[in-house]
Amino acid sequence: MSADRRISSGGPWEDVVGYSRAVVAGPWVLVSGSTSTIDGVVCHEGDAYAQTMEAFGVVRRALEQAGLTLDDVVRTRMYLSDMTYEADVARAHSELFDHVRPAATMVEISRFISPVMLVEVEVDAYKA
Repeated sequence: MSADRRISSGGPWEDVVGYSRAVVAGPWVLVSGSTSTIDGVVCHEGDAYAQTMEAFGVVRRALEQAGLTLDDVVRTRMYLSDMTYEADVARAHSELFDHVRPAATMVEISRFISPVMLVEVEVDAYKA
């Protein structure tokens, strides 16, 4: 089955790895892991809250290109370099999704591509 549409953010890793920022498949929009990397630079070094908000900003822009909003998100996944950032990441998530209440997962991973990345997020959205 092929996807209906592929969306690019122009991020540096999309061409290197060979993936799309988001894929529209029928009523679903699946947004790849997103970080606070803007124009190839990780923003907000050392600030997990700001990195999370920036990463969800990348997600928001991809969803908007697909005609959806954060209100259409049904699942989020948050990957942290260290679980000590949980409160900051949870605060950002709550500010963005408290009214939506998507299914959510938060896990600690061993490392990211860049050592200054603290958080990566991905979402699944659905538009009926």
